[in-house]
This record gives sequence, structure tokens and C-alpha cells, in this order.
Amino acid sequence: MPGITTSTNRNLVVASILLATFMIATEATIVATAMPNIVGELGGFSRYSWVFAAFLFAQCTTMMIYGKLADIHGRRPILMIGIALFLGGSLLCGFASSLLSLIAFRALQGIGAGAIQPLTITIVGDLYKLEERGRVQGLAAGVWAASAVIGPLAGALIVDALNWAWIFWINIPIGILALAGFGIFLRENPPRRYSHIDYTGMLLFIVAMVTLLVIVTEFDAGRPILACLALTCVVSGALFVRAEQRTAEPVISLALWGKRPIATSIAANFFASVALIGITTVLPLYVQGVLGRSPMVSGTALAALIVGWPLSTFLARRFYKSVGIRNTLQGGSLMLPAGALILLFLNPATHPAVAATGAFLMGFGMGLLSLTSIAVVQDSVEWSLRGTATASVMFARTLGNTLGATVLGSIINIGIDRYGSGRLSALIHASLSETNGLSTLASVRELQLVFDKSLHWAFAGIVVAATCAFIAALLMPAGRCSALQGES
Repeated sequence: MPGITTSTNRNLVVASILLATFMIATEATIVATAMPNIVGELGGFSRYSWVFAAFLFAQCTTMMIYGKLADIHGRRPILMIGIALFLGGSLLCGFASSLLSLIAFRALQGIGAGAIQPLTITIVGDLYKLEERGRVQGLAAGVWAASAVIGPLAGALIVDALNWAWIFWINIPIGILALAGFGIFLRENPPRRYSHIDYTGMLLFIVAMVTLLVIVTEFDAGRPILACLALTCVVSGALFVRAEQRTAEPVISLALWGKRPIATSIAANFFASVALIGITTVLPLYVQGVLGRSPMVSGTALAALIVGWPLSTFLARRFYKSVGIRNTLQGGSLMLPAGALILLFLNPATHPAVAATGAFLMGFGMGLLSLTSIAVVQDSVEWSLRGTATASVMFARTLGNTLGATVLGSIINIGIDRYGSGRLSALIHASLSETNGLSTLASVRELQLVFDKSLHWAFAGIVVAATCAFIAALLMPAGRCSALQGES
């Protein structure tokens, strides 16, 4: 039987997983802090957003490919290749001489990062039984939460005391330790079989995903460009589906995605990620731009979400035993729209603690939803499909984050133009481009009311996404969850 062998040192492998998780979790926040300094030295401000987009596009489009390769060749070699590529990209980023070269090296980082998150979670599923995973996943969630605090602080300190290149080079010792840990302590018995790698499907999938992501992130591009991108996306997507139906070893098994436990988990995680990225981006705008509070207060309100997520994963095992796996999944998913509904009742006189309550409920619910749905997916398939199945859920989350941020941003802009047509709309857009613009919005009553109504459109969108996640969780088959309950 393929899988992790008994000679594996689980504790040291988990330590390596946490190191790798910390490395990619801090990447976004630490780079964001240093970007003004980087652009100031390298120039090219017009391409500023592509420093982040290149990483995200590469990560999102390679997740499914790595999951498939890990099912064929084993987790360890594919994960180690991903970490090595990430470290190579980090090294080169520090030597970038222009913003264009930095974008290219960030893409290389993203190609490597595409392996790290799905495969580390897959390894946890290989190593631990269902009732044990909550502790490990809680540790990983705690690492993500800590990175939200450590990343910006570390970025600021490095930029002040050292060259900005060190925000990338700091990854190298961490990554080398993770590589050593996986290489020495992870032992597995991958299947010994010849498998045809669907290179055509991989290429078509990459083209379809990259064009889709460019469309949603560069929506203000000219109509001819968007039309060409849309045509490319549709054609490559159709060809990809056709190719996957004909090959024996598809990158994405349509039959696998058609299984109800996996289909419902993918849908639930996609919509939950749309809701979570929504509250992450919109709530700070509301606390500062409508409630008139400081960035510290808005960060504290949002921190409630970061606290709720790891807390729920630590408690998941108790919920499994007391109410069952399916009820845990559905109860967690119900907390998403419950927390989102609180946001609809915010007004300029509301205390920030109310917003924090909504954030906490959504974070707590997402922790239960994400952990339980992945457990259901991993235990619904055999070892040789677990990497692909896990990567499918992680892919849905990443895609939800990307599309959610763009769609909700567009909703806010539409709301501003709808309620503040003309002069007020122009003033709000101008204020949002200024350093202290949010405090200006909160201090001018007319602007505050327009911004309040506009953000409530985004809150409504978050409620819709959270409700869709709950509905998807309700469709999870009871039989599979009952079987897992018996196994645990």
C-alpha cells in the first residue's frame, strides 16, 4: 500500500510543515510593507500591482498540477522541488535590478509556493487520523495568524535597518531547514507505476486560468484587450475540458470533482473564501472611513477573525465527538452568514466591538468549515488521489480569494458612483488615494454617509457568498460523514 511509512518522525515533519507554512504566510505581508521602498529604488510604479499578481497567478495555476504530480511520484519529492523553486525565486528577487525582473522572479516564487500549501496539508492527512488533525491544523492556522502580525513588523524593521533585498533572503534559512526536515524525516512509499503526464492539459489549464485572473484583476483595461482575453479563456477552457475527458491521467479529474463530497467541499470553500477576503478588505475601510477609528482599532477588529480561526480548529475534535462531523461542518458554515449579517447592521454610531463580533464568528466558522471539509475530502479518496483532491480544495480557496477581492472592490466602486454621483463620488475616490483619506471621509458627513451606503453593498455581497457556502455544506452527504465518524 502506498503512503507514509512508520519510520517517519511525525513531530519533526510537522515542525517542517510549520516552517514552510510560516515562510509563505509571511511572504505577502512582509513584501507589502516594503513595496514603497522597492518601487522608489527600482521605479516602474505603473506595474506595482503585478508584483503581487504574478505571485498569486503562478501559485493559483500550479496548485492542481502539483497535486497530480504528488499522487504520481509521492509528496516528498514534489514538495521539495516546490520549496527549492520558491527559494530560488526568493534569492533572485533580492538581486532584481528592475521592477520587471522582480515581477518575473516573483512568478518563480509563486510557482514554488503552489506546491507548499496543498502538499503540506496533504501530508497532514497522510500522517494523522481524523481526530488528530485538528491539533496540527490548529498549529498551522496559528502560524498564519501570527504571520499577519509578524510580517508587517519584520518588513518595516528590515527596510529600516537593512537593504530591502533581505525581505526575500530571510526566506532562505527557513526554507533550507524545512527542506532538510522533509528530506531526512519524511519517509513514504509512493506507487511504483508508469503514469502519462498530461502536458497538453497542464498547458491549457495554465492559459485558461492566467487569462481569467488577468481579466478580473485588470478589468479596467480596454474593451478590445478584455475581449481577446475572454476569447482566449473560453477557448482554452473548452479545449482543456475536452482534453481531460479523453486522457487516462487528467490534471483535473472531472469524475473526481463530480463526487458529491468533493464537489460540495470545493463549492463551500470557494464561497467561504469570497466572504473571508471580503471582510478582510472591507471591514478596515468601514472602521476607519465610516466609524472614524484609527488603523489600530480597525486592525484589532479584524484580529478577531484571526483569533477565531485557529481557536475553532483546536476545538474541532471536541465538536466531532459531541455533535458529529456533519453537524460540525454545517454548524461552522452557518456561523459565516451569521457573522456576515451582523455587518449589515453597522452604522456610523456602532461600536467597533460589534464589527469584531461579526469577524470572530466568521473566522470561527471558517476554521471549522475548512478543517472538516478537507478531512471529508481526504478520507473520501485513496492515497493515489489525495494530493489532487486536497489541491482542488486549496485551488478553490485561492480562486475565491482572487475573484472575491475583485468583485467586491467593483461593488464598492459601483455603490460610490450610485450614491455619490458627480462631485461626491469624485471626492471619495480622491480621498481613497490619499494617505489619510479614510479619516477625511469619516469627518465629512456627506462623504461618510455615501461611503457607508457603498460599503453596505459589499457587506450584502459578503452575506450572499457566506450563505452560498452554508448551502453547499448542507448538501454534504450524510453517509460519508457518518462513515468518518465511525472511523474516528
